[in-house]
Amino acid sequence: MKRSFLESLKSYKIFVAHLIFVLSCFSIVGCTTTYQNRNPIGEVFPSVQGNALDNTVHFIPEILSAEKTLLLIGYIQNTQFDIDRWLIGLDQTKTKVKVYELPTIQGWFPRIFQRRIDNFMRSGIPNELWGGVVTIYQDGEKIQKFTGNVNPINARVVLVGEGGEVLFFYDRGFSVKALNTLRMAIDSL
Repeated sequence: MKRSFLESLKSYKIFVAHLIFVLSCFSIVGCTTTYQNRNPIGEVFPSVQGNALDNTVHFIPEILSAEKTLLLIGYIQNTQFDIDRWLIGLDQTKTKVKVYELPTIQGWFPRIFQRRIDNFMRSGIPNELWGGVVTIYQDGEKIQKFTGNVNPINARVVLVGEGGEVLFFYDRGFSVKALNTLRMAIDSL
């Protein structure tokens, strides 16, 4: 039996209304907690677990060598623009430091889509760089609480030394002055 156009349209509208309701519920339940920005210099970076895009499991700061390591932390997708500016600046100035990108997401809802999110990131990152991109889902709230997450479009730039101690921190968006200050902190170690 053929359905009339009006019956099909009514079914479609009901479907869309249910979809909007479900997505609204998820967005309310999946809302993240806001933490005021703070400067954690001198503190030990929290112990968290993440998975690199090459599927290796990492425990941070335990994986960090005794040398200095730079963590570029992003809380939302649009933070990648700021992270890329930091990476380009480090490359152009030939700064020698080990770097990890840490896409960090809090809440249970993103964990449901972890595989899809990681695959999306893999599609935009050359596979030779996958080992340096460690996604943090389960412990995302620990990191966001540690640095604060107000104005999440700015990367959290964290230089970690021996024992996981934070030696440099910056969260106001890329600037040449901040890059030079970071380079001085790296060179002084």
